Formats: sequence, structure tokens, C-alpha cells
Amino acid sequence: MDFLDVVLLSRIQFALTIMFHYLFPPLTIGMGVVLVYLGGMYLRTKDPAYRQAQKFWTRVFALNFAIGVASGIVMEFQFGTNWAAYSRFVGDVFGSALAAEGIFAFFLESGFLAVLVFGWNRVGPKMHFFSTLMVALGSIFSSIWIVVANSWQQTPAGSHVVPMMRNVLDENGHVMRDDAGSIITEPWVIDGTPVMRAEVTDFWAMVLNPSTAHRLTHVLLGCFIMGAFFILSICAWYILKNKHVDFARRSFAGALILATVSSVAIAISGHFQAQNVYHYQPAKLAAFEGLFETETNAELQIIGWPDVENQNWAWNIEIPGLLSFLVHEDFNEPVLGLNEFRPEHRPPVIIPFFTYRMMLGAGVFFVILGLYSCWRLYRGNLYESRWLMWLFVISVLPAVVANQAGWIAAEVGRQPWIVHPTIERDAQGTPLRDPDGYIRYERTDDGSRIAGLRTDDGVSKVVAAEQVLFSIIMFLVIYLLLGAIWLYVLNRKIQAGPEPPDEGFGESTGGLFDVFKGHQTKPGLANANLPRVSSDEEPKA
Repeated sequence: MDFLDVVLLSRIQFALTIMFHYLFPPLTIGMGVVLVYLGGMYLRTKDPAYRQAQKFWTRVFALNFAIGVASGIVMEFQFGTNWAAYSRFVGDVFGSALAAEGIFAFFLESGFLAVLVFGWNRVGPKMHFFSTLMVALGSIFSSIWIVVANSWQQTPAGSHVVPMMRNVLDENGHVMRDDAGSIITEPWVIDGTPVMRAEVTDFWAMVLNPSTAHRLTHVLLGCFIMGAFFILSICAWYILKNKHVDFARRSFAGALILATVSSVAIAISGHFQAQNVYHYQPAKLAAFEGLFETETNAELQIIGWPDVENQNWAWNIEIPGLLSFLVHEDFNEPVLGLNEFRPEHRPPVIIPFFTYRMMLGAGVFFVILGLYSCWRLYRGNLYESRWLMWLFVISVLPAVVANQAGWIAAEVGRQPWIVHPTIERDAQGTPLRDPDGYIRYERTDDGSRIAGLRTDDGVSKVVAAEQVLFSIIMFLVIYLLLGAIWLYVLNRKIQAGPEPPDEGFGESTGGLFDVFKGHQTKPGLANANLPRVSSDEEPKA
């Protein structure tokens, strides 16, 4: 493929922007759960050390949230600039899902974030805990609608593909009407090809498409793992340096439990998601496993090097029959290989195969590290192990790799489709075949084409390769600068550490409105940081 190819460059730009952006949503989602834990423990115990910990992590949370919002704005605009045909195709589906994300999730999260960050001395502890809970739920709700939209691309449901219609104009540019006064429309054709669009027929079937529940569970658990290991990494560094040890241990214990439970749960979730992928996207699972030919008693590949050209293995380590068992719970059931699909419908193998194993390898590491550390925590000798603390310092890196690699495997594995078509099946659920013996996909209502969208058909037709290349370079420079700023500010916050514990929240009779008034109704320790006004001086606005 020519390097100055619009499709390739547009995919590179999208990969660059989404991979940078996706560093931050998992951090905020995972950290939000820990903030709820710390806030709840403070409410229950009134121990100021929990409030101290929550205040510190709230500042880090706000930093991650700010960078995440800034980098996320780019995503919606490049749909229109680089992926106009894709935007037309999915607009009816994505419009409702992303509108719900903005209205119900983002506003909930960002609104209560102000109370979480600035309301320490302005609202009571219960109101502040409620705000913490709303921020955490808002970040989770936001991920729900994003995953719903992406899952629909993988397993479309509740929609059908129809031609996009446009108004017919007369020679003066006026809309033409028929004798009944109705506007006359015609199919929209670009370069001789009718423009198609997905139209929602059942909103809740679209939302609850066949892969939503599996993918959402897996994504949220991955976010919990990344946020937890981010906190564990910083806490372990404090423990190794013998700084803020009491604070670090309190945060460490809660984050460790979250990381361990999520790591075990994501292994179970991943098994069921793999079965779901095999049922609805068998070509993707074949790419994950490098399965070139359909096999009975199919092997599970531990590691190896797929020889794509010869449809074989240069070398590999495998476990016979295990793939058949994991997919069908039967060693003797066949597993479909890539040979069952037309060559032009087959995904690439190398990238999905290795990124899938990077995710799996990191998952095994998390389970072993988490369970062993919980056992050491129970025994009371966890924090004395320096090698284990150093392992936790670097553990955030495999957490990042696992989240990124999992998405790469999922997205590259559905190629060449940007909206994956549904496999056509008989009444028993068996895939139907075309005249050449390949598995066939459902077609549009008029039968003219497959009811999906190929990636190379989703790009903007008027954008030149040179323009996309320039925007890639521009985004690379901006994101390097933004990443450097994030690391600099994060390092300063870590070096400064948490503030000394105080006695608790100030009393407030105004509740939430005190946040906007900016004053307390009762004096106390919480007012110590507020500007003092002499008795003969009027307060200034």
C-alpha cells in the first residue's frame, strides 16, 4: 500500500488520537471507584487520614479528567473531517448514543466534579460523598454509551441499511414537490455509487446489541485495573521512599483489592467475550488465534509466529484441543478458520495475534501479582518486601499496555469492516454459504450490497493525503507537548505529596449552594484557608 494513501493515513491519525485519549478515561473511571471507597471510609470512621487520601487523589483525578476532555474533543471533529462517509452511514445510530452520553453522563460527571474538587470546605461530608459518587457514576455512564456505539459497529442490531435520500431541486435551486405537496426525494449518489445509511428501527435493540454487555463488562474491568494500578504505583513509590507512609498504605490497600478482584473478574469476562466474538465475528477470533484452516480439536496458541503468506506457522507453542474446548466447551467441536471467508473479507493476522497475547499476558501477570500481594497483606508483611513494591511501581505500564492492546486487537480484528456486517444464518443458527462455499453476510433490504461498511469506503472523498499527513504531524507535536505537560504536573503533585490531615469538613447549612456562594455559614477549622476580613472592613467581591 502506498504510504500517501488517504485510508492508511486516516487510520494512522485515528489510532494516534484515540490511543492518546484512551490513556485518561480508564484512569478517571478506575480512580473514581477508589475515591468512592476513600470517601465512604471517611464517612464511616471519621478518620482524617481517609479525607487526606481522597483530597490528594482528587487533585490527580482532576488533572487526568482535564487532559482526557481536551484530547477527546478531537475525536468527534475528525469523524467529520477524515471520515465523512462513515459519519453519514452511522449518523442515525451514533447521534442518539452520543447525545445520551453528553446529556446524561458528561454533564453529570463534570457538574459534580466542581463540588468534588472545590467543595471540601463548602459542603458537608455527606454531600461531598454524594458528589464523589456522582462523578464516579458519570464516568461509568459515559463509557456505557461509547461502548454501546462501538459494540453496534461490531454486532449491529436494531437497525437496517437503506439508501440516503436527498431533496430534488429545480433549475432555480428550489425544492420540488409533487401534486400532493410532498417534497420529492431521490437517492443520493456520489461518483455513481448510492450513499447508504444505517437507520435505527429499534432503539433498545441497538443499545442492547449482542456484544454490548460482554464488551462493557470487559472495558469497565480494564478501567478499574488501570486506575487501581496507577494508584498502586504511586503508593508503592512513597513506601519505598519512606514518605507519607500512612497515607500510602491506606490508599494501597483499597486499590489492591480493586485491582485483584477486577483482574480475576476480567479473566472470567474475557472467556465469555471470546465465545461471543466467535459466534458473531468468527473471522476475528481466527485472527486472534492464527487459525488459517477450520480445525476439529483446535489448538490454543500460547505464542508463535504466524506465516501469513503460506497460511502456516514459522514456529509456535500450542495446547491441543484447548481452543475448541474454550469456544464450544467440547474438545471435538470444529472451530472456523479464516479459510471460511472470502479473501477480501479476512482480517489481518499479525497485529491482532500479538496484541491479543499482550493483553492476555498482562492479565495473567495482574492475577498472580494481585493474589500473591493480597496474601502478603493478610499475613501483614506486604510492605516490607521491596522487590514487590518495585514491581508495583512499574505495574502501571502493563496496565496501560493491556488496555491499549485489547482495543487494538478488537479494532484491527474486525477489518476490513468499519461497521461489521451480520452473518446470515438458518433457523438452527448455522452460517449460510454463498455459491463459492464461503460464509455470507446479510445484505441490504434491496439486496444490492452487504449490510456493512468497509473501512476504505468510510473516508472523506475530498480530503487529500497530504492534508492528512500534515494533521498527523500537527497532532503528534501537540500530543507530545500535552503529554509532557501532564507528566510534569503529575510529577509535581507526586513530589509534593498529600496535605497534612485536617479535622474534617466544615459545617454548612447551605448545602450545594454554598459552593456557588463561596462562603461558610459557621466558622471553624474548615475556614482556615479562607481570606480573613477585619471587623471594620466590608468583604470585597
